Amino acid sequence: MLTLCLVTLLWAFSFSLIGVYLAADVDAYIAVFIRMLLATLLLLPLFRWRGISVSYAAKLCLIGGVQIGVMYILLYHAFLYLSVAEILLFTIFTPLYITLIDEWFMNRKSVPLRWWFAALLSVIGAAIIRYDEVSTSFITGFLLIQGANLAFAIGQVAYKRLAENKARMQIAHYALFFFGALVVSGIAAIFLADWTRQPETMIHWGVLLWLGLVASGVGYLAWSLASKRVNIAQLATMNNMLIPAGLLVNFIFWGAQLNWAQLIIGGSIITFGVVLASRRPVQG
Repeated sequence: MLTLCLVTLLWAFSFSLIGVYLAADVDAYIAVFIRMLLATLLLLPLFRWRGISVSYAAKLCLIGGVQIGVMYILLYHAFLYLSVAEILLFTIFTPLYITLIDEWFMNRKSVPLRWWFAALLSVIGAAIIRYDEVSTSFITGFLLIQGANLAFAIGQVAYKRLAENKARMQIAHYALFFFGALVVSGIAAIFLADWTRQPETMIHWGVLLWLGLVASGVGYLAWSLASKRVNIAQLATMNNMLIPAGLLVNFIFWGAQLNWAQLIIGGSIITFGVVLASRRPVQG
């Protein structure tokens, strides 16, 4: 759980960085492709073919392509319609998606009622934090974010259920995860990108370097490794801890206005959901 918390803090900066510095200037397809390229290059020196089957390699590429390739394409486009706060608000359903996918699509006979309750608490807590009026273009943004949430949830559950659990072997193979995302984002960039909107300033490239090497390359590897050591409810509820963390970052560094009462109450409910999920044995 400590690793998931640390990665959450790391990712909390991503929403504001994308919304403030990239969304309006850099084409979303190009930004995602560069981010995935940087992450792939970071992990490539660690890659080893030994001990990996063609089937496992294909699955890992497919998971990466869906979880971060498709997810980031949808997420970056959502910033054209929504504010950072609205983006955070519309991610509240991810824990329920994770729980539903794990039960219905991963051949689990049943999910304990306590896990459902923990995921629901996570949604309620996040809704309390960010309940507010939304912009007139919220429907398009909402649909884009729900697509991103589903892609992210599918990838997390699928990776957690892969047979490989040894951290050393996961690290040796993880470049394939980013390679899958690189292929998806590369195809999208070739056919759909507006190449007149490339990164040009030092700020653009600085943000992309941070997002590609640190938030993606380091962050997703750490998150995936940690996902193997927690149960599905812990994984689901930790997704919504990004919301209070992201809002705090947006307030401290970019001066966004926050309702502190809502933040404290909602954050406490989310925390209780994490604690409730944590009472179950870690392997689940």
